[in-house]
Amino acid sequence: MSVKIRLARRGRTKNPYYHIVVADARAPRDGKFIEKIGMYNPMTKPATIDLDRDRAFDWLNRGAQPTDTTKAILKFKGVLYRKHLMRGVAKGAMTEELAMKKYQEFVDAKESKVAARFEETRKERENYWKTLSGEIKPKQAKKVDEDTAAAFREDGADATPAVEGAEGDNKAPETVAAAAVATEVVAEAAAKVEEKGTDAPVAEAEAKVEDKATEAAAPKVEEAAKVEEKATEAAAPATEAAAPVTEAAAETVEQIKEVTNTAKEAASEMVEKMKEVASDAKDAVADVVEKIKDAATDATEENK
Repeated sequence: MSVKIRLARRGRTKNPYYHIVVADARAPRDGKFIEKIGMYNPMTKPATIDLDRDRAFDWLNRGAQPTDTTKAILKFKGVLYRKHLMRGVAKGAMTEELAMKKYQEFVDAKESKVAARFEETRKERENYWKTLSGEIKPKQAKKVDEDTAAAFREDGADATPAVEGAEGDNKAPETVAAAAVATEVVAEAAAKVEEKGTDAPVAEAEAKVEDKATEAAAPKVEEAAKVEEKATEAAAPATEAAAPVTEAAAETVEQIKEVTNTAKEAASEMVEKMKEVASDAKDAVADVVEKIKDAATDATEENK
């Protein structure tokens, strides 16, 4: 008789728990069993496992085969580790006392971890209910002092131009130089305005600034135009190469449409022919039936 160590479902809908049983492999899942050796509840956090390790070890030595889930449970509870140690004792690799000591240390370490997880879950649930009842107030974001925020904004405003200036020095030195020249021209114009007190120098200064700015921006404009031309030239071969593919695809689509229309017409013609054949067959069958009826009538009259 093949014996299995497996789970038998108990509980109710959407809230199950399982008995760990030793049963005949031919018996139904929740049917007759030989011995109950534990209980497994996966609905708790962490899962609750109550197992008679000695009886499980005894059944394993007798040859009982655990299912996948019960094998994981036996491994977690240390039963398979004990079997491994006892195999080492049988081979003379260690004494039984040393094997049992290692096994007990393994079990104690596992039980302490499980107990710690149960305690953590208990505290979480307790804090949750205290939060709902108002005993513990939910954590709120810290309020920032207005003075600190203002100082932070001032520091950020002072630091931003410096960063932007550094990026400008790295990326466009010519633009920075042009800006410096424009600044010098404006300063000279302002000095002349203070000396003469007229509007003419201001106009001259503005014209000079515009000229300098135009001269500084001209190389950039030319570079942008060259880049645009290169991009257009690079894209032209791809466009030309894609044109035949597009035309071929359009031709293929047209051919497919023509084939589809031809198939539809042929199918409709076949349907019409089949209808005609069916109607002819019906007429022939009707004629045969009439002839049979007439023959039957004549035979009946002759018999009379």
